[in-house]
Amino acid sequence: MAKGLLVTYALWAVGGPAGLHHLYLGRDSHALLWMLTLGGGGVGWLWEFWKLPSFVAQANRTQGQRQSSGGRTPPPSLIRFVAQMMVGIYFGLVALISLSFMANFYIVGLPLAVGLGVLLVAAVGNQTSDFKNTLGAAFLTSPIFYGRPIAILPISLAASITAQKHRRYKASVGSESLSVRLYRLGLAYLAFTGPLAYSIFCNTAATLSYVAETLGSFLSWFSFFPLVGRLTESVLLLPYRIWRLLVGDPGFSSGYFQEWEKLYEFVSSFQDEKRQLAYQVLNLSEGATDEEIHGRYRELVKIWHPDHNRHRTEEAQRHFLEIQAAYEVLSQPRKLRGS
Repeated sequence: MAKGLLVTYALWAVGGPAGLHHLYLGRDSHALLWMLTLGGGGVGWLWEFWKLPSFVAQANRTQGQRQSSGGRTPPPSLIRFVAQMMVGIYFGLVALISLSFMANFYIVGLPLAVGLGVLLVAAVGNQTSDFKNTLGAAFLTSPIFYGRPIAILPISLAASITAQKHRRYKASVGSESLSVRLYRLGLAYLAFTGPLAYSIFCNTAATLSYVAETLGSFLSWFSFFPLVGRLTESVLLLPYRIWRLLVGDPGFSSGYFQEWEKLYEFVSSFQDEKRQLAYQVLNLSEGATDEEIHGRYRELVKIWHPDHNRHRTEEAQRHFLEIQAAYEVLSQPRKLRGS
């Protein structure tokens, strides 16, 4: 049955951030992406206003016409590549908050989450990518910065490059009933939100700490690039700004930035507590020099490396990860903040 442009616009206006218009057009991957990101933080939802006619035209083509690619490779897309990177990082941050308690998380859980985020964007529209190669690149990159949140960046970059390299058009498949599609989308949505909801409702205090730690680590990545850091903060605030404008409260620019400042101060105070604990882990006094921190780190790593403690592997691995985490915290430069 042919898809209508007016119906698509109506669904976009009513349930666009939840992906209803994409579900109507049979773009299930795009619908799931919007469900998990609330329309790309609102930005992607608004940007789609101009793209809906092409989406409807693509949906109304027969599958044979749409998929007769003749072995051609889809043209490269910078927007898709950036989106893969961002969604991969987003999936990785959510995994850090909800699944970092798992054993071998940085080897299994983190690359799997980031790789699936990249593959989800790669499958938007009439394109897809190679599942095994993309996940393989994510897993092979996971030992870089092992045990550190910054590991999300190289994993997402490697997976995105691999997904772009192996991009292809989707193969022709038969039509499926709406119930089957909703069932598949529901399972995927629960797999993403279930662990996060459990952490929030059953382990609230620890989840708040994870969120503060993750947000603090994320913002500290840009310590050496103040301009990029300010741009990142603006991007994080953009969905909130759009929401305040849509509900008709243009006076958010003064009071609501104070709310953000409170959150930023909370993260900073949490980072200060982390630094104190890091000094204790490395058995150093506060204010130790970079040379002292690096020397103590190398000394403790040699003592507690799992390969040197095979008779007590679990204890050694725990101490080894604590030492790495402490060294990462103390290696981050303090951001000078104005009064």
